[in-house]
Amino acid sequence: MSRKKLEPIEESTAKAPARPTLRTVAAAAGVAVTTVSRALADDPRIAEATRKRIAEVANKLGYVPNRAAQRLRTGRTKVISLLLNPRHEFLSFTSEFLGGMSEELSGTGYAINITADSLADDRLEAIRHIRRHSLADAIVFTRTECFDDRVRYLLEHDFPFATHGRTDFMTPHPYVDFDNEAFVRMAVERLVQKGRKHICIVMPNERYTFGQHLRFGARQAAISSGVKVTIPERVDLDSEPDEIAAMLRTLHAGPEAPDGYICVGEVMALITLAYLNDMGLTPGREVDVVAKRASPISNHFRPRIETIDEDLRATGRAMAKVLLARISGAPTDEMQVLLKPEGPFSISR
Repeated sequence: MSRKKLEPIEESTAKAPARPTLRTVAAAAGVAVTTVSRALADDPRIAEATRKRIAEVANKLGYVPNRAAQRLRTGRTKVISLLLNPRHEFLSFTSEFLGGMSEELSGTGYAINITADSLADDRLEAIRHIRRHSLADAIVFTRTECFDDRVRYLLEHDFPFATHGRTDFMTPHPYVDFDNEAFVRMAVERLVQKGRKHICIVMPNERYTFGQHLRFGARQAAISSGVKVTIPERVDLDSEPDEIAAMLRTLHAGPEAPDGYICVGEVMALITLAYLNDMGLTPGREVDVVAKRASPISNHFRPRIETIDEDLRATGRAMAKVLLARISGAPTDEMQVLLKPEGPFSISR
C-alpha cells in the first residue's frame, strides 16, 4: 500500500483582525468609552435603552472583555472558583449543579473555574491558594463538615464564599443546602406506609454535616414509627460499590433481612437495585426502595422505584444568587437557603 507524503502546511501571512476593544464599541455606538464600560457593567446610572443599544453593538462587533485589564482596573477577576469532589452520590451532580449556576450567572460576566476537591488531601490548601493568589472573586465548595476549616479560614479573611451544605459554627455564613433530615423522614414514613418493618440506609461519612442530618432524621423517624433502621458501620457512600454490595448481601443473609431500603443518591440506588436483582428480590413485592432523585437519569432505573426529588439545577441557581449577593455585600441572612424535598412521591418513569 502506497503511503502519501505529508505536505507541509503553509502558515497564512495575513494578520488576524484586531480584537474589538471598549474604544471600538464606543466609536461604533457614538458614545464615550466610560459610557460603554458602565453600560456593559449594567450600571443603573446609564439609561436602560442606552445599555441595551451598547450591548447590541458590542455583541455585533464580537467584543469580549479583557479579563486581565478588567482585573487591573477593578481588582476583580470575574471568576468564581468551584471546588468539586470527583466522587459523588449523584451521577448527575456536576452537570445539574453547574448547569444551574451557569444559567443564573449568564449575562453577569462571571466565569466558573472548576478545581478537584480530593477528600483524602488537605482540603484547605486549595482554598489558601485561590485566596493568596487572587484567582477568583468567590469560592464555592461542597461536602461541608460540622466545623469546617475552610469556612473558618474564609470567614477570618473576609473572602466571599458559599457552601453547598451547612456547618455548626455560631458565626453565620452563606450557604445553600437541602433538607436531608426532612427527606429521610419522608422516606421512612413512606416505607412504613407500605408495611416495611426493617429499613436499611447506607449513610455518608459522619464527618460531613449532611450525614449528621440524615442520621438524626432517620433515628427520629424510627422512634416515632416503631420500625427498625439499620445503618451499616463498615461502609458509607464513598465506599467502593463492590464493598457496599458485599455488605448488603451479608445483611440479607442475617436473621433479620431488611425489607425496605432508602438510597441517598443515584449511585446507591443503582448498587441496591443490582444487589436486589442478584438476590432474586423485586421492589414492590418482597422489598421496597425509596431513592433520592436529582436528575432524569432516575427515570431509567429498572425496575421502577419511588423517589423524592432534590432539584440540583435549582440548587445551582440558588448558589449563584447567593454568591452574587455576597460579592455585592448583602446581609448574611439573605444568603442562607434551605431547599425542601419535592413531593409528593413520584414513580420513576
